[in-house]
Amino acid sequence: MALDLTADVVALTEALVNVESVSRNEQALADLVADALDPLAHLAVTRVGNSLVARTELGRTERVVIAGHLDTVPLNDNLPARNDGTLLHGLGTCDMKGGVAVALKLAAEVTSPDRDVTFVFYEGEEIASEFNGLRLIAEARPDLLACDFAILMEPSNAGVEAGCQGTLRVEVTTRGERAHSARSWRGVNAIHGAAEVLARLTAYQARRPVIDGLEYHEGLNAVLISGGVATNVI
Repeated sequence: MALDLTADVVALTEALVNVESVSRNEQALADLVADALDPLAHLAVTRVGNSLVARTELGRTERVVIAGHLDTVPLNDNLPARNDGTLLHGLGTCDMKGGVAVALKLAAEVTSPDRDVTFVFYEGEEIASEFNGLRLIAEARPDLLACDFAILMEPSNAGVEAGCQGTLRVEVTTRGERAHSARSWRGVNAIHGAAEVLARLTAYQARRPVIDGLEYHEGLNAVLISGGVATNVI
């Protein structure tokens, strides 16, 4: 299989979606992107892990980065892609292989931009920052990311959105005392102990701070929970 960068952007998006690239499994898609970019004479292509950086070197006075991640969240019975004639459905169509398809088309077709352009297609965006391709590139080759302006092709319904909220991840552990579920009064249920945490999260009223004229939407959510050793043990 090869990516056809001359194809319609919808067809290219569908082709990208049909290459499964859940985080930590981006190699196959990265290989295809590399094979598609390497023949383009106007681009200098560098690979860092499963991330690709393709740069014009035209000596322009300014440089723009156009970036997008190759990975997706885990599968949910949503491959292969399905085109219903109006919408394209499938894992990564929105976040963010549609944006990657647009960037690949631009990389192939805009051969003499009035500003130098750096195209970045990177791995590991959907998981912990230690795996993030942008971080790995910044550590190995920070010169590749130098620019005057950057556009991230994340889905925004064709609007321009500015800023990034950042993230803080907290792990909360509740502890109990083991007992048979038929004699639960002899123990302490650690799962029940998490109820107060969940109640506080549910009751929390998210702030909408304004910074430099931009309104941000704060989020505070429980996203993973685990516990228990057996169905008859607390």
